Parts: sequence; structure tokens; C-alpha cells
Amino acid sequence: MTARIAKFDASERLRAKAHRIIPGGGHTYAKGDDQYPVRSPSHIVRGAGCRVWDADGSEYIEYGMGNRAVTLGHAYPSVIEAAKRQLDLGVNFSRPASIEVEAAEKFLSIITNAEMVKFSKDGSDATSGAVKIARAYTGRDLIAICGDQPFFAVDDWFIGSTAMHGGITKATRSQTVKFRYNDIESVKALLAQHPGQIAGFILEPTRIDPPKNNFLHELKRIAHENGALLILDEMITGFRWHLRGAQALYGVDPDLSTWGKALANGFSVSALAGKREFMRLGDLEQTDRERVFLLSTTHGGETHALAAAMATMDVYTSEPVIEHLHRAGARLREGMKTAIARHRLERHVSVMGADCNLLFGTLDGDGNPSQSFRTLFLQETIARVVIMPSLVVSYAHQDADIDQTVDAIDGALEIYARALADGVDKHLVGRPSIPVYRTWNGR
Repeated sequence: MTARIAKFDASERLRAKAHRIIPGGGHTYAKGDDQYPVRSPSHIVRGAGCRVWDADGSEYIEYGMGNRAVTLGHAYPSVIEAAKRQLDLGVNFSRPASIEVEAAEKFLSIITNAEMVKFSKDGSDATSGAVKIARAYTGRDLIAICGDQPFFAVDDWFIGSTAMHGGITKATRSQTVKFRYNDIESVKALLAQHPGQIAGFILEPTRIDPPKNNFLHELKRIAHENGALLILDEMITGFRWHLRGAQALYGVDPDLSTWGKALANGFSVSALAGKREFMRLGDLEQTDRERVFLLSTTHGGETHALAAAMATMDVYTSEPVIEHLHRAGARLREGMKTAIARHRLERHVSVMGADCNLLFGTLDGDGNPSQSFRTLFLQETIARVVIMPSLVVSYAHQDADIDQTVDAIDGALEIYARALADGVDKHLVGRPSIPVYRTWNGR
């Protein structure tokens, strides 16, 4: 596919204005200008299905779909209609709305190994709530996170463990420790180093590689033997790997689990679910333990968002959404692998992860991970009307969209191969993207 010459005039005006009045230029670091090429749209105006239109009126096929939150497609009709109907009835009251009970019942009818659920607005609410329950239940301070996985919360208990820990106390930073995925010996070593101090282990059930050697089951067994809880973060895997999450796919029953992103097809709904024994710490009836201030947010029961979540769950249970995600992703994987082989770039470009949640890797001429080559790849796919920070598909991506994307990737890889031969700087316009987690800007 031939690259087009796109105009970004409106994007540039919005970009400049945004950085004057919004720290970071936006409200999500992963969507920031430092994550994308200079030649890219700065703002999206609207979306429909798997396509979006930028501030300059250009149309793109989109992947990642709102950081994996839009699983069915942008403006999915039945979800939008459900939210609209609820808006006419009001969105927030001084007592709980009846739809809160309906939504909880529907959620628990799908996630059948959980006994209670509490809704909030984003994933960080849910994971931080789970961490608080683990600490309250065990009376311990330390939380063990999977160090191979990139994100668990915006809150201090997690961000303090990254390089971007400005404003977070050393005491808080010292209370989060790390183990490695699929490495049960790293779990044992952590428990030996901090005996009787770890309240809970939190991790995504999988990210790129599936669990090996019964890892999740062994982690749960060892955690329980040492008095700690197991928390599975299903923000990404939930309603994507399997209708009931990766925990159902792998047959592991966590103490607590957290959900969001795909739960409401882009509307702001997250969920903390788990066994009554632990969740009851936040209720009004238990009297044998201290109370936990658990997910008490003004907008946690916002009615139109819960209506959207219920409509989304209805689609999951009545249509082959999960199967489509895996099939479409497999088609995309095979198409990209063929394009990589055609340009003899197997040592430099890779596609990885589950079919329903594909990622890609970019290496330089020496075989090292390269932000410059990643940025060049994004620049060239954007020039061929595809926005793909990842290769995560939605229910809206059809075969024709996948095939058009593969053509765009093929064209971008032609430029990638040239850049390996004569230098990436000759092809990349402007600076490369930079990892989000960095202590200083410009370093």
C-alpha cells in the first residue's frame, strides 16, 4: 500500500492548545504525544465500528480500541441505545439506583465463582480496592506484584514501584515487592525474604505467554500456605480470552478478581469481585473485623454506564464475540507474519501474544529493542491509514479490515527494511517515542 500525504493542521492546533491547559496534553499517559510519531493525528473526533476520524477529517482503521476498552466496536448500537434510554431516567441519585442490583446480578451470573461484586469507574479503583481488602484481611502491609507486567493502578502502591515515582513516599514504595511470571521460585524467594509480611499477590492471569507448569495454581497454593490472598487482574483478559475471563480458561479460582475495559464497551465501569469472606469487609453487616472503606465513589453507580455494561454483557452471551476476537486476531497474525517473511525481517519484527490481544516487537540492526524503529513503524502504518499501538482487534474488525491492515503493514515493513540498510534517521520524521515510565523528561 502506498503512503499518503496527510494533513495534520487541526491536530497541531489542538496539540498546542492541549499542552497549555492539560498536564501531559491529555488525560491518559498511554495516549500521549510522546507515545506516537510526530506525523500522527493528535485527537480523534468520532468513531464507528473499527474506524475513527481525526480532527482533520482523515479516516483510519484503529487497533487497541481505547486501550482495549472497546471490544464490540465504537458506538455499538445496542450499547448506545441502552445508555440513551437510561439517560432519560436520570444518572445519579441520593440512594442507590435499582439498576445497580440488576447489573450486579447479571455480572455474577457470568462470573459464577465470585459471590459479591462492587462497581466503580476505572481499573485502578478496583485493583486498589482489592489490595486494601488483602491488607485488612491479613493484617499485613506488603503487596507482591508481577514485575513482568506493565500496569496495575494509578495509585501510589503501584506507581511507586515504577521509575515515575515522583511525589510518592519511600515508605509507600517499600511496601510493594515483585515476583516474576511463570517463575514459582521467585515467589518462594519473596516469601522467604519477607516471612509473614505479604498480604496478597496480584497479577494478570496471562499477558504474552500462557501459564506454564501449573503456575497460577501453584501460586495460589503457596500464597494460601503463607497466609496471603491471590488477586487476578482481569482488566485485559476479562471478556476477551474467555467469557468468564482467563481464570475460567485456566481453571483457577482467585480470592479476588478485578474487571474493566471490555466490561462496558468503552463506558466507564470497573468491578471488584470475589468471595464473600473477603468482600464482606466492606459491607454494613459484618461485626468481627474492622470495616474497610471500599470503593465509595460518587459516580460508581452511574446509571447509564451500568446500562451500557449490561447491554455489553448481553452481546457477549448471545453472540460469538470471543470466538470472533480469536479468529480475527489469528488472521491478522498470519498476515503480518507473511509480510515479515516477505521482507526478510524475522530477526527484527515480531508479532506475539494471544490472538485476541496481539502485540508487536521492533528491533534494530543489532537485535535490540528500538523505540526509533517502533516509531517509524507507527509513522508508516499511520501514513497508510492504520493506527496500531498494538494489534488488539474488536468484534467490529472484519476480514476486509484485517486484509487492508496487512497491506498497510506490508508497506510499512518495506520502509523498515530500508531503514535497517541506510539508517532509521533518514526515514523517521522527528523524535522517537519514549517509554511512559521515566524519572525525568528528556532522559
